[in-house]
Amino acid sequence: MDERLESQPEQPGSNSPEMTVSELAGHLKRTVEENFAFVRVRGELGRVVLAKSGHLYFDIKDEGATLNTVMWKGSAAKLPFNPEEGLEVVAEGRLSTYPGRSNYQMIAERMRPAGLGALMQLLEERKKKLAAEGLFAQERKKAIPFLPAVIGVVTSPTGAVIRDILHRVRDRFPVHVIIWPALVQGERAAAEVEAGIRGFNALKPGGAIPRPDVIIVARGGGSIEDLWPFNEERVVRATADSVIPLISAVGHETDMTLIDYASDRRAPTPTGAAEMALPVRAELMAQVETLGGRLSRRLVGTLEKRKLELRSASGRLPKLDALLQGPRQRLDMAAQRFGGSLSRMLARKRARFDQAGGGLRPAALRREIAGKRSEVARVSARLKPAMERRIRRLREALAGQARVLESVSHQRVLARGFALVTRSDGRLVRSAGSLADGDKLRLRFADGERDAVAGASAPPRGGDAGQAPGGPEKVRPRIRKRVRDEDDQGNLF
Repeated sequence: MDERLESQPEQPGSNSPEMTVSELAGHLKRTVEENFAFVRVRGELGRVVLAKSGHLYFDIKDEGATLNTVMWKGSAAKLPFNPEEGLEVVAEGRLSTYPGRSNYQMIAERMRPAGLGALMQLLEERKKKLAAEGLFAQERKKAIPFLPAVIGVVTSPTGAVIRDILHRVRDRFPVHVIIWPALVQGERAAAEVEAGIRGFNALKPGGAIPRPDVIIVARGGGSIEDLWPFNEERVVRATADSVIPLISAVGHETDMTLIDYASDRRAPTPTGAAEMALPVRAELMAQVETLGGRLSRRLVGTLEKRKLELRSASGRLPKLDALLQGPRQRLDMAAQRFGGSLSRMLARKRARFDQAGGGLRPAALRREIAGKRSEVARVSARLKPAMERRIRRLREALAGQARVLESVSHQRVLARGFALVTRSDGRLVRSAGSLADGDKLRLRFADGERDAVAGASAPPRGGDAGQAPGGPEKVRPRIRKRVRDEDDQGNLF
């Protein structure tokens, strides 16, 4: 047996060390990642899945092969478009392996639609979607103020665009310009432009930083890829949500982006945006001067016309002396008549006063007062007996009513040994069936009140209830003598 084993030829690689599956998978992973540290792949998207974690899983395929691809959450959030199945894309990243399934995959870091046709198709689909939401509706657009005091500009602070806008503002009508620096190209451009628009709208009127009266979003010309940040939904929605009127000035006159549809005005160039926002100061001054001259000439002409009309009307009026001559004569005649009549009236009044004063003597007044007093005494002597009789009859009637009231009072019933049963809240108990065991009661007797509980029984004192210790007590009949007064009205009980 041992001879046969020793005689067999030795197999190639039989002295190689053994590896575990994990070790082999690790070697393969390092080999793939070192040799394919950067790849750029073009193909069609298939099986696009956005996980709850934010990671994006998809396939890039063509007619002959399929490449499993994963894009981590940080890179997927920066995508300038919405990945959809069937869209042709160009992805950049590195190759790696997934030992758990013995397959290789691509870890994509960047991705963009492949070709101008794909971008235009994506742009058209996004335009239809936003238009269906009403973001481009004409009734949403606001009027640009005629002469804004503050202009806010969202653009790159280092480009030629901002210099052109500032130069045009100085030439036309110098006002306060606030610049919100933002990238206008690249992955972060859309987020920064959105932040600029919403940041200007968040400023409070009268704050430390003045709130713009109009916003200009500006960028120079470029390819569709360069202008793509202004086609992003976040920028378009921020433009539509802006309370401050907004002018878009992106690209040249032939360049159209989605922000142009959502803005209140579109300018063909950044310089044109400054011209839309501000009038020419020199032209305004010339116009004001022209209007002022026309107003002055019109005012002078109107005054001259009114003067002529006044002179013509005054020539037809009568003289003042002729107007006052008749009233003056009537006044003189009335004054003469008034003087004589006033003297005669005073004489008559004085004579009547003297006549009345002669009859006012103290002795006569005393006699009249004494007569009135004696008359009052006679009337009082006649009325006093009648008043006393009236008062006596009323008192007797009142006493009779009091006796009737006392005869029907429940106090008499209580004095006869009855009790008034009420609940703890004061309501009257009219029947035993309305009570439940344990209800708290209040017993009112003729000489006081006691508390009781329904259904409770007390032990007999010294024997059976109702029986004295020495034997049954004889009940003596109690005879009540009814005394009826002469004025008693009877007793209901």
